[in-house]
Amino acid sequence: MSNTVEKPVASPCVSICALDDHDICTGCQRTAMEITRWGRMDNAERRQVLALCHERALAAGLIFGQGAKAS
Repeated sequence: MSNTVEKPVASPCVSICALDDHDICTGCQRTAMEITRWGRMDNAERRQVLALCHERALAAGLIFGQGAKAS
């Protein structure tokens, strides 16, 4: 049995802090509520938020999905 403590999942903040019309940060793709709660989230919640951020970035065309190639 291991007594190691899991490190906190790092914040996706990229220091481009501006909320769009939907209260989503244009830098990290978190909602204002997710940003506010981040420090109180456990790692499982943080991973869920990161997955949502990834989906939002894909939907916004900020990143390409797997298998997509930039031209």
